[in-house]
Amino acid sequence: MKQLLLFYFLLLSCIATAQNDTTCMPVRDLRPDELAFADGEQLTIVANYKWGLINTDVGEATLSLSQECFHDTTYFYARAYAKTYKFYDNFFMVRDVYEARFFSRNLRPIYFHRSINEGGYLMKNTFIFDDSRYIIRASVQRKTNPQKDTVLQGRSCTFDFISLFYNSRNLDFEHIVKDQIIPISFAVDEAVYNIYYRYLGKETKKISGLGTFNCLKIAAKPVAGQVFDGQNEIHIWISDDANHIPLLIETPIIVGKISARMGKYRGLKYPLTSRIKN
Repeated sequence: MKQLLLFYFLLLSCIATAQNDTTCMPVRDLRPDELAFADGEQLTIVANYKWGLINTDVGEATLSLSQECFHDTTYFYARAYAKTYKFYDNFFMVRDVYEARFFSRNLRPIYFHRSINEGGYLMKNTFIFDDSRYIIRASVQRKTNPQKDTVLQGRSCTFDFISLFYNSRNLDFEHIVKDQIIPISFAVDEAVYNIYYRYLGKETKKISGLGTFNCLKIAAKPVAGQVFDGQNEIHIWISDDANHIPLLIETPIIVGKISARMGKYRGLKYPLTSRIKN
């Protein structure tokens, strides 16, 4: 379970537009009617762990979205709360909170904060984004150690997990070549990571508890570490409709297999026309 919930937002991230940086996923201005989401949306994603005969839901993450205005600037505020279920708290308790603000016009990040408690391991990040130079003023605190302030150099396609997640839902797969590799850049802790995703095409997929959907399938390359071996790709299915909500994520890990599926949703901007069977 460790790090799975943190990766929810990265794994679902795809493409948005940058004009002069061919190594970046592009970023573009968007009209309100072009956005795949709106004020009031809420998504709940359920985490599942498989290993041998074990096949169990261990926790969930809920993402809520609102639109706000400050000094004539309109932006989105997103909050995510991730937790293990009560029974699994006895083995490895997760209580993670993520917050982000990002511009409505192009979904570029303004502010990001995460406070995680995973098995007693504490970590806090606070990022302030400066798009004039693509720098990130970062404050990082591990456990009860003193806070460390640093400046990270990003790029035109560097996001935090939350803003990257919402950017991913505003894409045009009709103009992406199958198997094309698309670079992704994201900041976490004291570093900026560059990985990739690739579009695998369309597929029909049954989602437990929700029904059968027409989906768009993506593969993403995770960072090697304590959970991911860095060799296997993560597979992601999103709804093939105007909402582009994440329906399922699957990946093997060093011990077993983890998945995340859509559990509940409300406040979707558009009808969920991708569902073909309940």
